Amino acid sequence: MRTLLLTCTAFTLIGCAAQSPESQLQRKDTVRVCQHASCVEQDASKVTFEAQPVDEESARRLQALTELAEKDPRAAHDLSLRLFRGDGVQRNSYQAIQWLRKAGDAGLMDAQLGLGQLYLNGFEEMGPDPSEAQAWLSRAASQGSKEAQQLLPQAQAARNVEHARYRAREAMRTQWAPWYLSARYYWHWRGARWYLH
Repeated sequence: MRTLLLTCTAFTLIGCAAQSPESQLQRKDTVRVCQHASCVEQDASKVTFEAQPVDEESARRLQALTELAEKDPRAAHDLSLRLFRGDGVQRNSYQAIQWLRKAGDAGLMDAQLGLGQLYLNGFEEMGPDPSEAQAWLSRAASQGSKEAQQLLPQAQAARNVEHARYRAREAMRTQWAPWYLSARYYWHWRGARWYLH
């Protein structure tokens, strides 16, 4: 798990608005679906893509692992890795993250650490989310993960930077509106036509 996430170095650095760790861990009814350079929030019940096994034997193994993953967080972790890697199934990072979250929610420290790394650095089209990273790394650190303890200050610093950026954006937003109130028109309507002044 650690090797996989550490070798994924092609991360997009896009900031997300920081939220409390508790609010980040609550399940949402929407998922972030990205294609090319744009992302949208989509109703989770509308996401229908399912990973397809690459052959019949893989289909049987995937079905058996999926059934096991519903009951065992270690199997959910393994299924997540197979979906990340495309091992016996088509790669599907969305489903991989869902299974990894299921394992993390069940208390599996390796899944919590993996999620912390994933959200700290971002993955594929998904940018980093320092608040989510901090929440998952905190959970893994509380179980004794030394790696999570080392990464936690980075997540906290990234979250602080994102808070500062958010505050700066909000301050600028309040200054944007007045410019158009004092700007002069070039064209004025007089009589039956427009005149340039």
